[in-house]
Amino acid sequence: MRRLFPVTDLTAADISGDWSLDRLADAYAYPAVDGPWLRANMVSTLDGAAQHDGRSQPISCESDMRIFGTLRGLADVVIAGAETVRQEGYRPARARDAFAARRAEAGQTPAPAVAVVSGSLDLDFSLPLFVSPLVPTLVLTGAGAPPDRIATARKAGAEVVIAGEGSRVDPARAVRELADRGHRRLLTEGGPRLLGQFVAEGVLDELCLTVAPMLTAGDAQRIAGGPAVGVPKRFVMASLLEEDGFLFSRYRRP
Repeated sequence: MRRLFPVTDLTAADISGDWSLDRLADAYAYPAVDGPWLRANMVSTLDGAAQHDGRSQPISCESDMRIFGTLRGLADVVIAGAETVRQEGYRPARARDAFAARRAEAGQTPAPAVAVVSGSLDLDFSLPLFVSPLVPTLVLTGAGAPPDRIATARKAGAEVVIAGEGSRVDPARAVRELADRGHRRLLTEGGPRLLGQFVAEGVLDELCLTVAPMLTAGDAQRIAGGPAVGVPKRFVMASLLEEDGFLFSRYRRP
């Protein structure tokens, strides 16, 4: 059973009963704003775990993956931290027929680029993500990154983007650098440390959060980690869908 909960500015009002990719794409379309829009997509259990055994897949479901694919199909670039890339086994984003016309009309590449955030560049640059993507993978790093690793990344075909000083990537600068390269529809899939940095810097515009009807206990990470913000940041609900006990929520900054 699928249900749609009423929300004042809900853009998914006609999605009830029809979760086709085209309907989902309309429901989750990026807003028409000046400048980049950074959206996060995460999943959490009822007791706050963002992973089980180090991966998000065990707490996901088919509809969650359908929305995951839709969000990717709408994005210019998918941003992920190096640890998430390693743990989740990231591969290049693929072109999908369901989004081809929509992306062409929006002037987008056939598939979103993947941008990996890594200060140390401790990455395996022989992986398909770097050597055989449909759209060149970007690597966001700091000015102090090891020169030999920068050279290795570029030799593999990745575009290295300096977005910080020393070994640190500055979240706000990363967003600006990507926007300067034409990537204005931004999607981050974490992990928790990277999302926490975006939250702390105040550059996150939207959170798409799936709440799984599961309890895991243990010491798994939350969806966002790192230092706490001084004052909790209030977001407003944009939409809420439900299927088989899974809640698919969307919140935006006021």
